Amino acid sequence: MTALVVVSHSDPDSLTHSVSRSISDAIRTSGGIVETADLAAENFDPRFAIDDLNLYRGNGTPPADVLAEQQRIDRADHLILAFPMYWWSMPALLKGWIDRVFVSGWAYEYNPGVEFVKKLDRLVVHLVVIAGDEAESFERHGVYDAFRTQIERGIVEYCGATVGSTTFVYESDSRPREDLAVEISEIGIAVAARVQDQPSHSGARNTAPTYSNSHATV
Repeated sequence: MTALVVVSHSDPDSLTHSVSRSISDAIRTSGGIVETADLAAENFDPRFAIDDLNLYRGNGTPPADVLAEQQRIDRADHLILAFPMYWWSMPALLKGWIDRVFVSGWAYEYNPGVEFVKKLDRLVVHLVVIAGDEAESFERHGVYDAFRTQIERGIVEYCGATVGSTTFVYESDSRPREDLAVEISEIGIAVAARVQDQPSHSGARNTAPTYSNSHATV
C-alpha cells in the first residue's frame, strides 16, 4: 500500500507533526510506502488566484503546483490529512490546498445538464484532527455532526473517496505531554493498520483528468 500524509502546521515540533511522523513511521514498519507533504515547509500557496479561477471556469490549465499535488495523490492508495482543528474545521492552509487541488476535471466532473461524476473512488482518506477541547464538549455542541457534514461528506465523499477513519486527539493544550505521546504512538499504529486492512481500488485513475468542460462564471 502507498500513502500520502499531508500535514498542515507551521511548527515542526507541534503535535500535528508528531502524529504525522508517528503514522508515517508505522506505515513504513508495516511494509507500506509513504510520501509526506508538509504544506507549511513547502510554502504551498493556498490562495485561489486568477489561474485557479480560469481553470474552474474551463478556460485554463492546472497551475504547476496544483498539478504536482494531484500527481502526488494519484500515486497513493490512501490519503492521510493531519491538522489542528480551527473553528470546527481545518486551517486555511489545508482548506486552500483542497480548494485548489480538488477541482472539477480531476476530483469530480460537473457540467450543467450532464451526470455528475465522482473521480476519486479509488482513494481512501483518513482524517486525524488535533483538538483543544474535550470529547464531551464536542458531543454537546454538535461538532461531530458539523465535521461529518462539512468535511467527510462535503469534501471526501463528494469526490467519491472513502472515509477510512476519523480520529480526534482531545485536550491537546492541557493534557500531560507524556499521555499525548502515548496516544499519538497508538494512533500511528491504528491508522497504519487501517491502511493495510482497507484496500483501495488500486491502480491508475478510472478516468483521466479533463479540465476544459466547466463553464461556470463564479
